[in-house]
Amino acid sequence: MLRNTACGFGSLALASILASNGHASEEPTSSTSPMAPKPTHFPATAKSVIFLYMDGGPSQVDTFDYKPMLEKFDGKSPGEVIGKLAPTQFDNVGKILRSPWEFKRHGESGAWVSGLFPHLATVVDDLSFVKSMTSNFSEHTFANYFLHTGNGLQGRPSMGAWMGYGLGTENENLPGFVVLNGGLIPPGGLDCFGSGFLPSAYQGSVFLPQTQPIANVAPSEPSSAHQRSKLDLIREMDERTLIQSQQDPELEAAIENFETAYRMQTSVPELTDLSDETAETQRLYGMESDFKNTQIFGRQCLLARRLVQRGVRFIELTCPDGNGDRWDQHSNLLDGHNKNCLTVDQPIAALINDLKRTGLLDSTLVVWGGEFGRTPFAQGTNGRDHNPFGFTMWMAGGGIKPGVSVGETDDWGYRAVENRFEIHDLHATMLHLMGLDHTRSTFRFSGRDMRLTDVHGKLIQEVIA
Repeated sequence: MLRNTACGFGSLALASILASNGHASEEPTSSTSPMAPKPTHFPATAKSVIFLYMDGGPSQVDTFDYKPMLEKFDGKSPGEVIGKLAPTQFDNVGKILRSPWEFKRHGESGAWVSGLFPHLATVVDDLSFVKSMTSNFSEHTFANYFLHTGNGLQGRPSMGAWMGYGLGTENENLPGFVVLNGGLIPPGGLDCFGSGFLPSAYQGSVFLPQTQPIANVAPSEPSSAHQRSKLDLIREMDERTLIQSQQDPELEAAIENFETAYRMQTSVPELTDLSDETAETQRLYGMESDFKNTQIFGRQCLLARRLVQRGVRFIELTCPDGNGDRWDQHSNLLDGHNKNCLTVDQPIAALINDLKRTGLLDSTLVVWGGEFGRTPFAQGTNGRDHNPFGFTMWMAGGGIKPGVSVGETDDWGYRAVENRFEIHDLHATMLHLMGLDHTRSTFRFSGRDMRLTDVHGKLIQEVIA
Protein backbone atom coordinates (compact mmCIF):
# COMPACT_ATOMS: atom_id res chain seq x y z
CA MET A 1 0.00 0.00 0.00
CA LEU A 2 2.81 2.42 0.90
CA ARG A 3 4.63 1.62 -2.34
CA ASN A 4 1.52 2.32 -4.42
CA THR A 5 0.65 5.56 -2.62
CA ALA A 6 4.11 7.01 -2.09
CA CYS A 7 4.00 9.11 -5.25
CA GLY A 8 0.58 10.34 -4.28
CA PHE A 9 1.94 11.73 -0.99
CA GLY A 10 4.78 13.34 -2.92
CA SER A 11 2.33 14.87 -5.37
CA LEU A 12 0.42 16.48 -2.51
CA ALA A 13 3.63 18.07 -1.26
CA LEU A 14 4.60 19.15 -4.76
CA ALA A 15 1.18 20.70 -5.34
CA SER A 16 1.58 22.70 -2.14
CA ILE A 17 5.03 23.94 -3.22
CA LEU A 18 3.83 24.90 -6.70
CA ALA A 19 0.82 26.68 -5.33
CA SER A 20 3.02 28.87 -3.13
CA ASN A 21 6.04 29.39 -5.42
CA GLY A 22 5.51 28.05 -8.88
CA HIS A 23 2.78 30.10 -10.49
CA ALA A 24 2.03 33.70 -11.25
CA SER A 25 0.04 33.99 -8.07
CA GLU A 26 -0.15 32.44 -4.64
CA GLU A 27 -3.85 31.85 -5.30
CA PRO A 28 -4.19 28.37 -6.82
CA THR A 29 -6.50 28.01 -9.78
CA SER A 30 -9.53 25.79 -9.44
CA SER A 31 -9.17 24.44 -12.97
CA THR A 32 -7.11 21.35 -13.74
CA SER A 33 -6.19 22.66 -17.20
CA PRO A 34 -2.57 23.88 -17.40
CA MET A 35 -3.75 26.67 -19.72
CA ALA A 36 -6.47 27.97 -17.40
CA PRO A 37 -6.16 31.74 -16.78
CA LYS A 38 -4.07 32.58 -13.72
CA PRO A 39 -3.94 35.79 -11.69
CA THR A 40 -0.98 38.11 -12.14
CA HIS A 41 1.45 39.23 -9.44
CA PHE A 42 0.34 42.83 -9.93
CA PRO A 43 -1.87 44.70 -12.41
CA ALA A 44 -0.63 44.14 -15.95
CA THR A 45 -0.39 46.79 -18.66
CA ALA A 46 -0.22 44.19 -21.46
CA LYS A 47 -2.33 41.11 -22.10
CA SER A 48 -0.50 39.81 -25.18
CA VAL A 49 2.95 39.98 -26.78
CA ILE A 50 3.76 40.14 -30.50
CA PHE A 51 7.44 39.39 -31.04
CA LEU A 52 8.63 40.48 -34.49
CA TYR A 53 11.72 38.31 -34.76
CA MET A 54 14.25 39.59 -37.31
CA ASP A 55 16.15 36.35 -37.86
CA GLY A 56 19.86 36.75 -38.55
CA GLY A 57 20.61 40.07 -36.88
CA PRO A 58 19.70 43.41 -38.52
CA SER A 59 22.43 46.02 -38.73
CA GLN A 60 21.83 48.70 -36.10
CA VAL A 61 24.04 51.22 -37.95
CA ASP A 62 21.92 50.82 -41.10
CA THR A 63 18.49 50.98 -39.46
CA PHE A 64 18.04 53.08 -36.29
CA ASP A 65 21.48 53.89 -34.82
CA TYR A 66 22.86 56.76 -36.90
CA LYS A 67 26.64 57.19 -36.67
CA PRO A 68 28.16 60.13 -38.62
CA MET A 69 31.67 58.88 -37.76
CA LEU A 70 31.18 56.00 -40.18
CA GLU A 71 30.76 58.54 -42.98
CA LYS A 72 33.81 60.51 -41.90
CA PHE A 73 36.11 57.47 -41.69
CA ASP A 74 34.58 55.35 -44.46
CA GLY A 75 37.26 53.16 -46.01
CA LYS A 76 39.72 53.54 -43.13
CA SER A 77 41.24 50.70 -41.12
CA PRO A 78 38.99 49.92 -38.10
CA GLY A 79 41.99 48.89 -36.02
CA GLU A 80 43.49 52.34 -36.45
CA VAL A 81 40.41 54.50 -35.82
CA ILE A 82 38.30 52.31 -33.49
CA GLY A 83 41.12 50.58 -31.66
CA LYS A 84 41.24 46.99 -30.46
CA LEU A 85 38.60 44.80 -32.11
CA ALA A 86 37.01 41.69 -30.67
CA PRO A 87 37.31 38.47 -32.72
CA THR A 88 34.60 38.21 -35.37
CA GLN A 89 32.68 35.17 -36.49
CA PHE A 90 34.55 34.77 -39.76
CA ASP A 91 37.76 36.78 -39.08
CA ASN A 92 37.52 38.68 -42.36
CA VAL A 93 37.73 42.28 -41.17
CA GLY A 94 37.50 44.91 -43.89
CA LYS A 95 37.42 48.70 -43.76
CA ILE A 96 35.06 51.04 -41.92
CA LEU A 97 31.79 50.87 -43.88
CA ARG A 98 29.39 53.81 -43.94
CA SER A 99 25.69 53.09 -44.24
CA PRO A 100 24.46 53.01 -47.85
CA TRP A 101 21.16 54.54 -46.69
CA GLU A 102 20.41 58.12 -45.70
CA PHE A 103 19.23 58.77 -42.16
CA LYS A 104 16.65 61.40 -41.24
CA ARG A 105 14.88 62.47 -38.05
CA HIS A 106 11.17 61.69 -37.88
CA GLY A 107 8.17 62.52 -35.70
CA GLU A 108 7.97 64.76 -32.68
CA SER A 109 10.51 62.50 -30.96
CA GLY A 110 13.08 63.25 -33.66
CA ALA A 111 14.14 59.61 -33.83
CA TRP A 112 16.74 58.69 -36.44
CA VAL A 113 15.43 56.23 -39.04
CA SER A 114 17.22 55.15 -42.19
CA GLY A 115 15.68 55.19 -45.65
CA LEU A 116 15.10 51.46 -45.28
CA PHE A 117 11.93 52.12 -43.23
CA PRO A 118 9.77 54.80 -44.90
CA HIS A 119 6.53 53.34 -43.48
CA LEU A 120 7.83 52.66 -39.99
CA ALA A 121 9.14 56.23 -39.87
CA THR A 122 5.52 57.43 -39.88
CA VAL A 123 4.76 55.66 -36.56
CA VAL A 124 8.11 56.31 -34.88
CA ASP A 125 6.48 58.32 -32.07
CA ASP A 126 4.75 55.12 -30.93
CA LEU A 127 8.06 53.27 -30.58
CA SER A 128 10.58 53.12 -27.75
CA PHE A 129 14.15 52.30 -28.83
CA VAL A 130 16.71 50.43 -26.77
CA LYS A 131 20.01 51.14 -28.52
CA SER A 132 22.34 49.45 -26.06
CA MET A 133 21.15 45.84 -26.09
CA THR A 134 23.85 43.15 -25.81
CA SER A 135 24.04 39.39 -26.15
CA ASN A 136 26.38 36.82 -24.60
CA PHE A 137 26.79 34.96 -27.89
CA SER A 138 27.99 35.82 -31.39
CA GLU A 139 26.91 32.60 -33.15
CA HIS A 140 23.35 32.24 -34.43
CA THR A 141 22.25 29.03 -32.72
CA PHE A 142 23.50 29.91 -29.23
CA ALA A 143 22.35 33.53 -29.60
CA ASN A 144 18.90 32.36 -30.71
CA TYR A 145 18.56 30.09 -27.70
CA PHE A 146 19.70 32.98 -25.49
CA LEU A 147 17.22 35.42 -27.06
CA HIS A 148 14.31 33.00 -26.86
CA THR A 149 15.00 31.12 -23.62
CA GLY A 150 17.46 33.23 -21.60
CA ASN A 151 20.07 30.48 -21.88
CA GLY A 152 22.56 29.70 -24.62
CA LEU A 153 22.05 25.95 -24.36
CA GLN A 154 19.40 23.82 -26.00
CA GLY A 155 16.34 22.57 -24.16
CA ARG A 156 15.20 25.50 -21.99
CA PRO A 157 11.62 26.87 -22.09
CA SER A 158 10.99 29.68 -24.55
CA MET A 159 9.76 33.05 -23.30
CA GLY A 160 6.40 32.27 -24.94
CA ALA A 161 6.17 29.08 -22.88
CA TRP A 162 6.96 31.02 -19.68
CA MET A 163 4.15 33.46 -20.50
CA GLY A 164 1.68 30.60 -20.86
CA TYR A 165 2.94 28.97 -17.67
CA GLY A 166 2.57 32.15 -15.66
CA LEU A 167 -0.68 33.44 -17.14
CA GLY A 168 -2.55 30.68 -18.94
CA THR A 169 -4.68 31.69 -21.91
CA GLU A 170 -7.89 33.62 -22.44
CA ASN A 171 -9.00 31.36 -25.31
CA GLU A 172 -9.15 27.61 -24.74
CA ASN A 173 -9.80 27.01 -28.43
CA LEU A 174 -6.33 28.24 -29.47
CA PRO A 175 -2.82 27.61 -28.15
CA GLY A 176 -1.43 30.18 -25.75
CA PHE A 177 1.80 30.47 -27.77
CA VAL A 178 1.64 30.67 -31.57
CA VAL A 179 4.56 30.97 -34.01
CA LEU A 180 3.57 32.42 -37.38
CA ASN A 181 6.24 30.89 -39.59
CA GLY A 182 7.00 32.98 -42.66
CA GLY A 183 9.13 30.20 -44.13
CA LEU A 184 12.31 30.25 -42.04
CA ILE A 185 12.78 28.36 -38.79
CA PRO A 186 15.78 30.05 -37.09
CA PRO A 187 19.11 28.33 -36.41
CA GLY A 188 18.51 26.27 -33.29
CA GLY A 189 15.29 24.87 -34.75
CA LEU A 190 12.03 24.30 -32.94
CA ASP A 191 13.78 24.32 -29.56
CA CYS A 192 13.61 28.12 -29.86
CA PHE A 193 9.85 27.72 -29.34
CA GLY A 194 9.86 24.71 -27.02
CA SER A 195 8.57 24.24 -23.49
CA GLY A 196 11.77 22.68 -22.15
CA PHE A 197 11.17 21.33 -18.66
CA LEU A 198 7.74 23.00 -18.46
CA PRO A 199 4.73 20.84 -19.41
CA SER A 200 4.33 20.38 -23.17
CA ALA A 201 1.03 22.27 -23.16
CA TYR A 202 3.08 25.50 -23.09
CA GLN A 203 5.18 24.87 -26.21
CA GLY A 204 4.74 27.01 -29.31
CA SER A 205 2.37 25.88 -32.07
CA VAL A 206 3.80 26.66 -35.52
CA PHE A 207 1.34 28.08 -38.06
CA LEU A 208 2.28 28.38 -41.73
CA PRO A 209 1.22 31.53 -43.64
CA GLN A 210 -1.45 29.81 -45.73
CA THR A 211 -5.17 29.03 -45.70
CA GLN A 212 -4.56 25.73 -43.88
CA PRO A 213 -1.73 26.65 -41.50
CA ILE A 214 -1.64 23.33 -39.63
CA ALA A 215 -1.68 19.79 -41.01
CA ASN A 216 -4.98 17.94 -40.51
CA VAL A 217 -6.78 21.00 -39.16
CA ALA A 218 -9.69 20.07 -41.43
CA PRO A 219 -11.54 17.02 -39.98
CA SER A 220 -11.33 13.84 -42.07
CA GLU A 221 -14.11 11.89 -40.29
CA PRO A 222 -17.54 11.68 -41.98
CA SER A 223 -19.26 13.44 -39.04
CA SER A 224 -18.40 15.37 -35.90
CA ALA A 225 -20.11 12.70 -33.79
CA HIS A 226 -17.84 10.04 -35.29
CA GLN A 227 -14.75 12.10 -34.55
CA ARG A 228 -15.91 12.89 -31.01
CA SER A 229 -16.48 9.21 -30.23
CA LYS A 230 -12.96 8.37 -31.41
CA LEU A 231 -11.48 11.15 -29.28
CA ASP A 232 -13.50 10.04 -26.26
CA LEU A 233 -12.13 6.50 -26.63
CA ILE A 234 -8.58 7.80 -26.95
CA ARG A 235 -9.05 10.04 -23.92
CA GLU A 236 -10.44 7.14 -21.85
CA MET A 237 -7.41 4.99 -22.69
CA ASP A 238 -5.03 7.90 -22.04
CA GLU A 239 -6.58 8.58 -18.65
CA ARG A 240 -6.14 4.94 -17.65
CA THR A 241 -2.49 5.20 -18.62
CA LEU A 242 -2.26 8.46 -16.71
CA ILE A 243 -3.44 6.76 -13.52
CA GLN A 244 -0.97 3.92 -14.04
CA SER A 245 1.84 6.44 -14.58
CA GLN A 246 0.90 8.19 -11.34
CA GLN A 247 -0.16 11.42 -13.05
CA ASP A 248 2.82 11.92 -15.35
CA PRO A 249 2.64 15.66 -16.25
CA GLU A 250 3.77 14.97 -19.83
CA LEU A 251 0.84 12.60 -20.33
CA GLU A 252 -1.51 15.18 -18.83
CA ALA A 253 -0.13 17.78 -21.26
CA ALA A 254 -0.57 15.39 -24.20
CA ILE A 255 -4.21 14.80 -23.31
CA GLU A 256 -4.76 18.55 -23.00
CA ASN A 257 -3.06 19.10 -26.38
CA PHE A 258 -5.35 16.54 -28.06
CA GLU A 259 -8.40 18.37 -26.79
CA THR A 260 -6.99 21.76 -27.84
CA ALA A 261 -6.26 20.34 -31.30
CA TYR A 262 -9.88 19.19 -31.58
CA ARG A 263 -11.19 22.64 -30.70
CA MET A 264 -8.73 24.23 -33.14
CA GLN A 265 -10.46 22.48 -36.03
CA THR A 266 -13.22 25.04 -35.62
CA SER A 267 -11.28 28.06 -34.41
CA VAL A 268 -8.26 27.99 -36.77
CA PRO A 269 -10.16 28.02 -40.09
CA GLU A 270 -12.18 30.96 -38.78
CA LEU A 271 -8.97 32.69 -37.68
CA THR A 272 -7.21 32.34 -41.03
CA ASP A 273 -10.24 33.22 -43.17
CA LEU A 274 -9.56 36.87 -43.97
CA SER A 275 -12.73 37.40 -45.98
CA ASP A 276 -14.18 39.49 -43.14
CA GLU A 277 -11.23 41.92 -43.37
CA THR A 278 -11.85 44.88 -45.66
CA ALA A 279 -9.89 45.34 -48.86
CA GLU A 280 -8.55 48.57 -47.40
CA THR A 281 -7.17 46.72 -44.34
CA GLN A 282 -5.52 44.04 -46.45
CA ARG A 283 -4.03 46.69 -48.72
CA LEU A 284 -2.74 48.52 -45.62
CA TYR A 285 -0.78 45.43 -44.62
CA GLY A 286 0.78 45.12 -48.07
CA MET A 287 -1.11 42.03 -49.15
CA GLU A 288 -1.48 43.51 -52.64
CA SER A 289 2.22 44.39 -52.89
CA ASP A 290 4.20 43.53 -55.99
CA PHE A 291 6.82 41.97 -53.72
CA LYS A 292 5.71 38.48 -52.66
CA ASN A 293 7.48 38.51 -49.29
CA THR A 294 5.67 41.71 -48.32
CA GLN A 295 2.42 39.85 -48.97
CA ILE A 296 3.58 36.92 -46.81
CA PHE A 297 4.70 39.05 -43.88
CA GLY A 298 1.64 41.26 -44.24
CA ARG A 299 -0.58 38.21 -43.81
CA GLN A 300 1.45 37.21 -40.73
CA CYS A 301 1.02 40.65 -39.16
CA LEU A 302 -2.71 40.65 -39.85
CA LEU A 303 -3.04 37.17 -38.34
CA ALA A 304 -1.09 38.40 -35.31
CA ARG A 305 -3.67 41.14 -34.76
CA ARG A 306 -6.48 38.58 -35.12
CA LEU A 307 -4.78 36.26 -32.61
CA VAL A 308 -4.49 39.11 -30.11
CA GLN A 309 -8.19 39.82 -30.57
CA ARG A 310 -8.87 36.18 -29.68
CA GLY A 311 -6.87 36.24 -26.45
CA VAL A 312 -3.65 34.45 -27.48
CA ARG A 313 -0.89 35.40 -25.04
CA PHE A 314 2.28 35.22 -27.13
CA ILE A 315 2.67 35.45 -30.91
CA GLU A 316 6.04 35.27 -32.66
CA LEU A 317 6.59 36.07 -36.33
CA THR A 318 9.52 34.64 -38.29
CA CYS A 319 10.86 35.93 -41.59
CA PRO A 320 10.01 34.74 -45.12
CA ASP A 321 12.64 33.01 -47.25
CA GLY A 322 14.26 34.41 -50.37
CA ASN A 323 15.85 37.67 -49.16
CA GLY A 324 19.38 36.37 -49.05
CA ASP A 325 20.43 34.58 -45.88
CA ARG A 326 17.83 36.08 -43.55
CA TRP A 327 19.14 39.41 -42.15
CA ASP A 328 22.55 37.75 -42.05
CA GLN A 329 24.32 39.83 -44.70
CA HIS A 330 27.96 38.77 -44.51
CA SER A 331 28.10 40.00 -48.10
CA ASN A 332 25.81 41.99 -50.38
CA LEU A 333 24.48 44.12 -47.52
CA LEU A 334 22.71 46.51 -49.88
CA ASP A 335 20.59 43.89 -51.63
CA GLY A 336 19.84 41.78 -48.53
CA HIS A 337 18.79 44.58 -46.20
CA ASN A 338 16.78 46.27 -48.98
CA LYS A 339 14.76 43.08 -49.50
CA ASN A 340 14.32 42.38 -45.80
CA CYS A 341 13.07 45.88 -45.10
CA LEU A 342 10.78 45.82 -48.12
CA THR A 343 9.36 42.63 -46.62
CA VAL A 344 8.61 43.93 -43.11
CA ASP A 345 8.40 47.74 -43.23
CA GLN A 346 4.85 48.26 -44.54
CA PRO A 347 3.28 45.31 -42.65
CA ILE A 348 4.77 46.34 -39.28
CA ALA A 349 3.69 49.97 -39.68
CA ALA A 350 0.23 48.69 -40.61
CA LEU A 351 0.18 46.46 -37.52
CA ILE A 352 0.99 49.40 -35.23
CA ASN A 353 -1.69 51.58 -36.86
CA ASP A 354 -4.27 48.78 -36.86
CA LEU A 355 -3.66 47.97 -33.19
CA LYS A 356 -4.18 51.67 -32.42
CA ARG A 357 -7.32 51.84 -34.56
CA THR A 358 -8.86 48.82 -32.82
CA GLY A 359 -7.82 50.00 -29.36
CA LEU A 360 -5.52 47.00 -28.88
CA LEU A 361 -2.13 48.71 -28.79
CA ASP A 362 -2.57 49.77 -25.16
CA SER A 363 -2.85 46.09 -24.12
CA THR A 364 -0.48 44.56 -26.68
CA LEU A 365 3.30 44.64 -26.25
CA VAL A 366 5.09 44.68 -29.63
CA VAL A 367 8.80 43.82 -29.61
CA TRP A 368 11.14 44.06 -32.64
CA GLY A 369 14.69 42.74 -32.94
CA GLY A 370 17.16 40.00 -33.77
CA GLU A 371 19.62 37.88 -31.84
CA PHE A 372 22.48 40.41 -32.23
CA GLY A 373 23.59 43.28 -34.47
CA ARG A 374 26.30 43.83 -37.10
CA THR A 375 29.80 45.28 -37.13
CA PRO A 376 30.40 48.92 -38.20
CA PHE A 377 33.25 47.70 -40.40
CA ALA A 378 32.92 45.48 -43.43
CA GLN A 379 33.29 41.75 -43.66
CA GLY A 380 35.22 41.53 -46.88
CA THR A 381 34.09 44.57 -48.88
CA ASN A 382 30.30 44.73 -48.87
CA GLY A 383 28.93 42.85 -45.84
CA ARG A 384 28.91 43.05 -42.04
CA ASP A 385 29.79 40.36 -39.48
CA HIS A 386 27.99 39.48 -36.23
CA ASN A 387 28.16 41.99 -33.38
CA PRO A 388 26.75 41.09 -29.93
CA PHE A 389 28.36 44.06 -28.15
CA GLY A 390 25.73 46.70 -28.90
CA PHE A 391 22.61 46.67 -31.06
CA THR A 392 19.08 48.09 -31.30
CA MET A 393 15.69 46.69 -30.40
CA TRP A 394 12.41 48.55 -30.03
CA MET A 395 9.12 48.08 -28.20
CA ALA A 396 5.67 49.62 -28.51
CA GLY A 397 2.26 49.51 -26.79
CA GLY A 398 1.38 47.50 -23.68
CA GLY A 399 2.70 49.91 -21.06
CA ILE A 400 5.68 51.18 -23.05
CA LYS A 401 6.51 54.90 -22.91
CA PRO A 402 6.26 56.04 -26.56
CA GLY A 403 8.77 58.18 -28.41
CA VAL A 404 11.82 57.58 -26.21
CA SER A 405 15.31 56.29 -26.94
CA VAL A 406 17.33 54.56 -24.23
CA GLY A 407 21.02 53.73 -24.18
CA GLU A 408 23.82 54.46 -26.60
CA THR A 409 26.59 52.70 -28.44
CA ASP A 410 29.99 54.31 -29.02
CA ASP A 411 30.69 56.68 -31.93
CA TRP A 412 30.94 53.70 -34.26
CA GLY A 413 27.83 51.79 -33.19
CA TYR A 414 30.13 48.99 -32.06
CA ARG A 415 29.83 48.65 -28.28
CA ALA A 416 27.14 49.73 -25.79
CA VAL A 417 28.59 52.50 -23.63
CA GLU A 418 25.55 53.99 -21.88
CA ASN A 419 22.79 52.06 -20.07
CA ARG A 420 24.07 48.70 -21.24
CA PHE A 421 21.25 46.15 -21.23
CA GLU A 422 21.19 42.37 -21.56
CA ILE A 423 18.61 39.98 -22.99
CA HIS A 424 17.76 39.06 -19.37
CA ASP A 425 16.68 42.69 -18.85
CA LEU A 426 14.46 42.51 -21.92
CA HIS A 427 12.80 39.35 -20.58
CA ALA A 428 12.33 40.84 -17.11
CA THR A 429 10.67 43.90 -18.65
CA MET A 430 8.38 41.86 -20.88
CA LEU A 431 7.23 39.73 -17.94
CA HIS A 432 6.73 42.84 -15.80
CA LEU A 433 4.46 44.46 -18.40
CA MET A 434 2.43 41.24 -18.47
CA GLY A 435 1.98 41.46 -14.70
CA LEU A 436 4.65 38.94 -13.70
CA ASP A 437 7.58 39.42 -11.35
CA HIS A 438 10.42 37.59 -13.12
CA THR A 439 11.98 36.58 -9.78
CA ARG A 440 8.77 34.89 -8.63
CA SER A 441 7.70 33.15 -11.85
CA THR A 442 9.65 29.95 -11.20
CA PHE A 443 9.46 26.22 -11.83
CA ARG A 444 11.19 23.60 -9.71
CA PHE A 445 13.41 21.45 -11.94
CA SER A 446 16.41 19.30 -11.11
CA GLY A 447 16.41 20.51 -7.51
CA ARG A 448 16.39 24.20 -8.36
CA ASP A 449 13.79 26.94 -8.86
CA MET A 450 14.28 27.81 -12.54
CA ARG A 451 13.16 31.05 -14.17
CA LEU A 452 13.40 32.73 -17.58
CA THR A 453 15.95 35.27 -16.34
CA ASP A 454 18.01 32.70 -14.37
CA VAL A 455 19.65 34.76 -11.57
CA HIS A 456 19.87 37.91 -13.69
CA GLY A 457 17.60 40.61 -15.08
CA LYS A 458 16.61 44.14 -14.19
CA LEU A 459 13.76 46.20 -15.54
CA ILE A 460 14.44 48.65 -18.35
CA GLN A 461 12.70 51.35 -16.32
CA GLU A 462 13.31 54.10 -18.88
CA VAL A 463 10.89 52.54 -21.39
CA ILE A 464 8.09 51.74 -18.93
CA ALA A 465 5.27 54.30 -18.97
